[in-house]
Parts: sequence; structure tokens; C-alpha cells
Amino acid sequence: MLRALTRRSSSSSNASTSLLFRLFPRSFFSRSSPATARNIRRLSAAGTTGRELFLRRDLRLLSAAASGQFSRAVSTQTAPSYPAAVLMNENVGKDEAERLGFEKFREEFISECKSKAVLFRHKKTGCEVMSVSNDDENKVFGVVFRTPPKDSTGIPHIMEHSVLCGSRKYPLKEPFVELLKGSLHTFLNAFTYPDRTCYPVASTNTKDFYNLVDVYLDAVFFPKCVDDVHTFQQEGWHYELNHPSEDISYKGVVFNEMKGVYSQPDNILGRITQQALCPENTYGVDSGGDPKDIPKLAFDKFKEFHRQFYHPSNARIWFYGDDDPVHRLRVLSEYLDMFDASPARDSSKVEPQKLFSGHRRIVEKYPAGGDGDLKKKHMVCLNWLLSEKPLDLQTQLALGFLDHLMLGTPASPLRKILLESGLGEALVNSGVEDELLQPQFSVGLKGVSDDQVQKVEELIMSTLRKLADEGFDTDAVEASMNTIEFSMRENNTGSSPRGLSLMLQSIGKWIYDMDPFEPLKYEEPLKTLKARIAEEGSKAVFSPLIEKFILNNPHRVTIEMRPDPEKASQEEAEEKNALQKVKASMTDEDLAELARATEELRLKQETPDSPEALKCVPSLNLSDIPKEPTYIPSEVGDINGVKVLRHDLFTNDILYTEVVFDMGSLRHELLPLVPLFCQSLLEMGTQDLSFVQLNQLIGRKTGGITVYPFTSSVWGSDVPCSKIIVRGKSMVGRAEDLFNLMNCVLQEVRFTDKQRFKQFVSQSRARMENRLRGSGQGIAAARMDAMLNAAGWMSEQMNGLSYLEYLHTLEQKVDQDWEGISSSLEEIRTSLLSKNGCIVNMTADGKSLTSTEKVVGKFLDSLPEKASGGQVTWDARLPLRNEAIVIPTQVNYVGKAGNIYSSGYKLDGSSYVISKHIGNTWLWDRVRVSGGAYGGFCDFDSHSGVFSFLSYRDPNLLKTLDIYDGTGDFLRGLDVDEDTLTKAVIGTIGDVDSYQLPDAKGYSSLLRHFLNVTDEERQIRREEILSTSLKDFKEFAEAVDSVRDKGVAVAVASQEDIDAANKERSNFFKVKKAL
Repeated sequence: MLRALTRRSSSSSNASTSLLFRLFPRSFFSRSSPATARNIRRLSAAGTTGRELFLRRDLRLLSAAASGQFSRAVSTQTAPSYPAAVLMNENVGKDEAERLGFEKFREEFISECKSKAVLFRHKKTGCEVMSVSNDDENKVFGVVFRTPPKDSTGIPHIMEHSVLCGSRKYPLKEPFVELLKGSLHTFLNAFTYPDRTCYPVASTNTKDFYNLVDVYLDAVFFPKCVDDVHTFQQEGWHYELNHPSEDISYKGVVFNEMKGVYSQPDNILGRITQQALCPENTYGVDSGGDPKDIPKLAFDKFKEFHRQFYHPSNARIWFYGDDDPVHRLRVLSEYLDMFDASPARDSSKVEPQKLFSGHRRIVEKYPAGGDGDLKKKHMVCLNWLLSEKPLDLQTQLALGFLDHLMLGTPASPLRKILLESGLGEALVNSGVEDELLQPQFSVGLKGVSDDQVQKVEELIMSTLRKLADEGFDTDAVEASMNTIEFSMRENNTGSSPRGLSLMLQSIGKWIYDMDPFEPLKYEEPLKTLKARIAEEGSKAVFSPLIEKFILNNPHRVTIEMRPDPEKASQEEAEEKNALQKVKASMTDEDLAELARATEELRLKQETPDSPEALKCVPSLNLSDIPKEPTYIPSEVGDINGVKVLRHDLFTNDILYTEVVFDMGSLRHELLPLVPLFCQSLLEMGTQDLSFVQLNQLIGRKTGGITVYPFTSSVWGSDVPCSKIIVRGKSMVGRAEDLFNLMNCVLQEVRFTDKQRFKQFVSQSRARMENRLRGSGQGIAAARMDAMLNAAGWMSEQMNGLSYLEYLHTLEQKVDQDWEGISSSLEEIRTSLLSKNGCIVNMTADGKSLTSTEKVVGKFLDSLPEKASGGQVTWDARLPLRNEAIVIPTQVNYVGKAGNIYSSGYKLDGSSYVISKHIGNTWLWDRVRVSGGAYGGFCDFDSHSGVFSFLSYRDPNLLKTLDIYDGTGDFLRGLDVDEDTLTKAVIGTIGDVDSYQLPDAKGYSSLLRHFLNVTDEERQIRREEILSTSLKDFKEFAEAVDSVRDKGVAVAVASQEDIDAANKERSNFFKVKKAL
């Protein structure tokens, strides 16, 4: 996964882009996932409980992160409390460290994460090791190398993919995939940044954790790829020629991944920004690889890169969790002692970019569709390199607060003024970026008219000038302070391990030979900053920062991106022309040899490892797996006639709550308005409060409020589950404020601000267009679901291509019939708000839950007794047909799906094991490895019965559909031994038992309640998983055949590839042009 400087997306509402507040990097490239979704092998929307629900791993939750409709990104987890006595016993004595070849040269207790951190140095190689000890069972390991590239051939990115394709101790094709299949990992991936490469793993099971550690250590230090050109060709690039009479093409996983990246305008802007700001150092090239340059990379250079940089002397190693710190050093010494010191640490240093003496301007083009008014599709972004030297923590913290004040919420002045100006549709590439050596700041707009570009620049500069002169509103400063401090103390890392978040924060300084402890310790700098604001006033703190780092900073680059409907086809033509020249230069013997080499590579890719080779990868036994699922404490009660679910869990004095309303009374035609209704609740004002005041009040009093729709099929029922969920959190002592503000949002907000609503529509359209380009597999999946079941149709109306089409129409309608739209928004409210059918879900410790009952009762009593309108029947579908959605792209997203319940399949837990195995073997090998796509995967929605196949950044179309159709034959011909079957079962249990923090546990329990998933049924499915046999695989082939025979295909692809497909298979696709 390549880490790129794309900053926040146009729809982001992150609390801050600063590394100090951001717990994970926003976008980077990895071995198994796109920047927009941590793991493309799973389709869960951000915010779902995913695999934890057990009966389905990708419920349609239009969460804040997924749909961008809501007022702020809400962190959702609490900091663990670790007994200090335990930590103080986790010592590694000096003599013990010396015996293992390490010197201990720094040790601190980090109160912010209740951990003891010890920094060791390996005496022989100089490798530094950070050993962080606490009682967090979710253990994390990571090894990080500084890997600055000199060109844009993508060598660090290709290396990151390749080292995990077999090693000295594990000489099979892809140990990484074997770990995906059969471990209990809570994190397993790798990242390539512009200047470093990270290899992190995590697990709650100690035996499994050290299995992962050993595979990764052997992979990075002793990979097979440096002696195997086939791996380089597979993961990087190669010429492919099936027959001497055919055309030559480029293939390679990274090559096609980057073609997808370079098809997205926001990503293109991010790369141009980084390279324009730092043209003289390593950031002036693309570590991920430019598709035009990747074919220039030679194998010898690839090998030398590993020799130069993948050495312990150039490594930083991280351990975190409740495992034995002595054992950590013991494991490391076995590897590190095999090396001598290397000059790699010196040769890999990143030199700073010297500041410019004056402003620069760049104009570039991006690929655009031919539809719409292209004169209104420009992007303009102003970018600053803030300092020639890294900033001290106090300044960095203050800049992070400043960033949040200016851009972090819809009420933030710079963001608000830009969006309300009417000069553009949405923010792009905006915020502070401080994960690299020198911090940067950018702010820009997309959807700008060609004659308004200069006005955008002037507005940005004049607004910054005004903010420097006048400062910020006191309530805004208080809201930002509370929001950021709440987030830092709560330590939100989503579904990913906290230890990984800390590692990435620490490495942001450590990798540049600075203090790795400093980023982990925010209490003192935060205390100092708050004291300065209290004593001097916020203007004295923030205005000098705006003056120094932005207004008076000559290192500014303005980038204008112009739409070009011909660019995509021109680039394809240039690539074809280059390949034709290559073929023309070859003799008949050369062509025959290339065809032979192509077949040789394909044969190697499609030949499975022997059972003997597979046994070398360490794995758990079934005896290591609990026979029962994890149970969440849950009590169903009643407050004033409303059902209340209570989850007695330690949450560090934070109350997490969801208030849920049924959508059963909503008229069909209002459904596409629901996401905008949700946004309006949080971003329009009341009679007494402007939306800015309301937003600030939420920020000052709570940890955040979000509102979003949720839909899913329900197993055994024809009636879909459709809800509106209001999520909020606060300190327990602020529970009354939280519920009062929820009531204000739900009942007092007025739908009267036409201009703001127009902004919402424009922002939503821009976001959906960006999603279509960057996450086409999600659009294809939603489209197929909408053809196959009612819940899918509902979801697609609110977050799919139908929604995008609706937004295009709505933009015109706002001016023509605002009164009607406003009335429709009010009708949605009256159709939803009701005590009847309402559910309240609360997660906190028992005492806190009891203390909030009166507050909850008061809130519920304020709700209407009944909703307006009668119950509506939801049974709509899109027409069942093969569909191709045309966008300007260099890669495709290919899907096929069918309802296997309709063909007679009866749900069994073995289906989870089988679908996971299909994805990790057949689809991985055929779609990704030999097909060259970045990803190929399948998903079984056991609630609806829909079994779907999907590919991501795929150079193929019909070929991929043929692979899907061959799945049944693959299963029938399968011959798996007991070890392989055991791995598949264990890997599935790892999905089901994924690590959860308290708020996620409470939320999972709520969704199970909606979907009638009982603990008894979870136990039955678990037993079926554990007893899965080869016979189950063979029998499932018939179910998969029904997808082949009766399923529907949807592709998001280029016009050229769709035309070729329809020519090869006459009118196979019904074509829809989207962009």
C-alpha cells in the first residue's frame, strides 16, 4: 500500500489532518488494499461491525466515513486502563539485553498510553528497537525501512509487494496469502510511503503473533524475490504475449494498481502537489510508480535496492502489547546477529527541500468524461511547504489545532467561506500534512469554472489574511479544543490496533533520526498550548502561525488541474504505440521466446504449492480455537415504553449511545433524499442557533454526533431492515448535554437554508463521482445487490449510481422547487421520529448506565408518539441485466452476483470457510496473480443469499468474468489436505472473532438485535465452521454454478474495454455512461 500525499478527501470531516491527532495515515499503498479501504478483500463500509456480526460481513451501513454526509468524524473508542504494577514488572535487565546483543539506552513510562517504552540498539548492526509493554492483548509488531527512491519506477512499492512472495525459511509462492488464510491476525499488511516502507502485523493470540513476526522478519531480510525474476514480473511489470500473432501488453499488479491511481483526479493532484513542493529531494518522484515509468525498471536495479536498504542497520523495529519483552529481543537477535553493520542508515537519509524564494504556478490536465460542462470541472489548489526543518512538537501541535479551526468542521471559517462562495463544489487536497520530513499545508476547490480560478486563489488568500487579522471565535476555539482533546484521550483507531496507531505516530519522527518517544507524549504540549491560549488569547497563538507559515511564506505552489476528455484515450494510445514499437523491434525468435516466457510465468503462477511446502508456514491448531463465540453483555429493558439495550462494559467514563428510528413509513420517492436529510440535520441551524453555533455546541459538549441510514436484508424474511441511526458519545457527566443536543438536531433544526442545501448536493455529487472513479467495485456491488433484493435497492438509491443520477437532477430542482424539497425533508422527519419502534442502545459501565436513565427518559418523552404515514412495502428492484458503467479510467472494476438461496442453497456456516478459501486461492491466483488486477475477491451475504465476485483495478473484463464462472469447477476439482482445511477454518474464525473495543461491541450487539441474530444461532454457525469438510466444498459448487448460470454482471470500465467486450460477446452489456 503506497502512502501518498492526497490529504483529506473533498468530503472529509476529520477532526484534524495533523499526525498528532490522526491515528492512522490517510492514504498509502499496500499489498492488499486500496487507499480508500484498508482491505479490498472485504467490502464492509467503514463503521460497520463487519465480520463480528458473523452472519454477514458487509452490511450496508452508510456511515459517516463512507458517505461523508455528517458533521464530523467521530472517534469511537476508549483508552485502555493498564495497572501500573503490571507494567513496572515488564522489565528487561541491562545484563539480559547485553546477553542478547542489545544495549538499553532509554526507558520511559508513557502515561498517555499507560505503557512502559524501552528503546534498544542492536550492538552489532545499530538496528533500533522500540519495545512498548502494557496489558493490551492486541499485540503489534512492525519493521520499518527508510526507502527513498530516485525515480518514479515504483521500486519501493514493487519491493513491498515482492518480499512477501516467499523467503528462505518459507520458500513457497506467497506466505502472506497463507497467513491471510489461516491466522488469527487482527492486522496484516504493508505500507509504502514516499520515503519509507512499513511491515506491520498484529494478533491477540501470542502463538499466532510470533508466527506472523517470524514470517515477516524472514520475508524482509531473506526474500526469494531478489533471485526470482518471476516475482518481479508478477508484482511489478512484464511484457505479456499469449501468441506471436497477438499484441503485446503490459501486466503486473503494481503497474495496474498505479494505472488506477492515475485515473483519479484527486490522486493525480496529490502527486503533482508533492512533487511540485519538493522537486529537489526524494519527494520529487513517485515512490508508488508512474505507469509511464514503471516499465523502465530493470531487475538488477530492483535487486540492488533490496541490498542497499533492507538491512538491519537501516531498520526500526516496533513491539507493543502484553507479550514477554525478553522474548521479543530473543526472536530479533536470531535474525539481527546474522548481519554486520551497514552504511545504509547514512545512505538512506532524506535531505530537506530548500525553500523557494517565490511563488510558483503549475497547470496540468486530468482525464475527464465528455459529459457535462467541462468548463466547470477545473480544480485549483494552493500549497505551502511550511518549513525547511522539522517542527518542534509544540509548534506542530499548534498547527494541528489551527488546521482544525480553519478546515476541520463544516463550521470552520476557511472551509465554510470557500464552500459558500459558490466558486466550487467541494474542498480538495486540503489540510496540514506532517507525516513526511517537512510539513505541508494545502487548500483547494474542485468543480471550479475556468473563469473563476483566479477568484478562488484570491478568496483563499484574503480569507487567510482575515483570519490572521481577526482571529477565531472563542466558541470555535473551545469546540476544537474539546473535539481534539476528546479524540486524543479516547484514542480512536477504528477496527485497527492501537499499537499500530502509536507505531505510525512514533515512526513519523523516528524515521528521521528524531525522538521516537516525543509523538507519544501529548499531555505536556497540550497543557502548555491550553495555558498559552488562556493567558495570551487564541489570536496571539494562531495568528503568528498563519503569518509565518502561510501568508509570508514564499514557498507556495498554485496548481490548476484542467479536465481533458481526450487524456485517458491519449495515454492508452501512447501505451499501445510504445508496445507496438517494442514488438516491431523483435525478431520472430524473440516473439516466440516472449510467448514461451509468458506461458512459463502463467504456469508458475497457477501451479499451487505442494502440501509439503505449505507445511513450512507456522499455524495454529484447532485446539487453539475457542469452541464458543465471544459473548457481549447485553440487557434488554424499557424506559418510558421504549426498548433500551444496555451493555455493561468499561469505557473509561465515556457513554456511547445509538438512538434508532424505523424507516418503514417512508415513501419510496423520498429515499434518495435521506442522506441529504441526515446531513441537513447536522449542518443547518435552528430558530435560535445558526448551524455554526450548533456545530460548535456539539464540539464543546460532546465527542460528536452522526446521523446515517442503515439497510440490510434479514435472513428468513422478505422484509428488509431499514433504520436511521443517530450515534453520539460524550463523557458520562455530559450525558444530559448529549441527549439535549440529539433532541435539538432531530426536532429543532429547520430545513430553510436553500443555499446550504445546494452546497450539500454539489458536495455529494463530487464525492460520488470520486467514489465511482476510485472505488468502482463498491458501485458495481451496490448495483448488483439492487437487482437482487429490496435492501440492496434501498441502499443503492442512497449511495450508488442511482443516487448520483438523482443528485444530477436535484441540482436543477433546488432552484425550481425549493419549497417542495424543504417540505419533503420535513416529511422525512415526521415519517421517522416516533417513540413507537424507537430503540436506544447504550454502552458504558453499569453505574454510568443507571445514572443516565432519567436523561434518556426525558429525551424519549420529547419524541412524538407515532410517526406520520402508514407502513410502506419495500419490494423494488432494478431490472435484472448485465450492465456496464462507463467512466474515464485505465483499469476496470468487474462484478458478478447471484442469489444462491433462490437456487435452493440452505445456509450453513461452512459457506464462510468456502468463500474465504475461494478468495484466497482461486481468485487471488487467477484474477490478481496471473490476471494482473490489484484485487479479486468474493463475498457471501448470508442475510440475503447474494454471492458476489468483484475485482479491483483490473486490466481485464470478460476474462475476469470467465474466471468467476469457473469457480464451481475449481471447487469440484479441489483436493485439500487436513492442514489446508484447518487453516481455512482458523482464518474464518479469525474473521468472526475479530478484536473489538467496547463501543464496537455494543454496536455489534445492536445490529444483531436488528437482524435477529441470536447467540444460539451464532453458536450453531460456529460449530458448522469448525466442522467444515471437503464434502462441503464440493457441494457448494452447485450453489456457485447458479451464479454462473443465473447471475448478473456489472462492470465499471472504460468505453474502449466495454466496446471490445460487446463486440466479442454481442451486446453482452447494457451500457450506462456515468462520467
